[in-house]
Amino acid sequence: MTIDRPPGVTIRTVHDVAGLTAVADHFSDVWQTPRTSPPYPAEVLRSLVHAGGAVHAAYDGTRLAGASAAVFGPDRATYSLVAAADQGLGYHVKQAQRAWALDLGARTMRWTFDPLIGRNARFNLAKLGATGTEYLVDFYGPMADGVNDGDESDRLTVTWELARPQAPEETGDRETAPATHTAPDGGTLARRDRADRHVWCRVPDDIVKLRSADPRLALRWRHAVREVFTEAFAQGFTATGMSRDGWYTLTRKARQPRKDSAV
Repeated sequence: MTIDRPPGVTIRTVHDVAGLTAVADHFSDVWQTPRTSPPYPAEVLRSLVHAGGAVHAAYDGTRLAGASAAVFGPDRATYSLVAAADQGLGYHVKQAQRAWALDLGARTMRWTFDPLIGRNARFNLAKLGATGTEYLVDFYGPMADGVNDGDESDRLTVTWELARPQAPEETGDRETAPATHTAPDGGTLARRDRADRHVWCRVPDDIVKLRSADPRLALRWRHAVREVFTEAFAQGFTATGMSRDGWYTLTRKARQPRKDSAV
């Protein structure tokens, strides 16, 4: 698989201790933890690689500009534990993970992300073509990592069909669909079409800034979006798109007519 990359950018798997230490430091910088307490210590990454997983590192020239870690699981599935990169490089890091997984015969890759971060949702659903398949309430419990402090750690699981990523779905019927929920800012939070095939749900413009400025309001957004997603997922919806203005599209497949068996 050949993916065009920006000039001067290289991506490779990392196995050596020095390289893995640099990746651990990169994750510390992203998640704002002391380098003495990285979210993914070098020794853990070393064990992950030894067990058959992969740590990819992206270099802009000689500077480490992104990294990811993934493990290989059962049923031809892989799981991406973490990925973080400079703007514009995230796509290339994920494609390197995809190529590694496909070479091993994997069919899917899964990972989780904060559903309130709209830019990540658009990257995962619209650019990569993954599907949101599971909503996890307070997945990690309380976190004190400098990014998620004071919030509840809800996560959305996405499943990436590696051979055939899905085309993102953003229908044009959102504005005419009846509103079903009100957002903490007083605007419409969610809409559902009359055919009961699509739900749309809005997220705040920048939950990270909001969490820093008004943690209570950020938590109200968390609970409001959680209510929409858990209700929709329980009814068979999946997250299939994210618009540029911050609206998820959730889709439920039409039920196929039952065929009566011949007697």
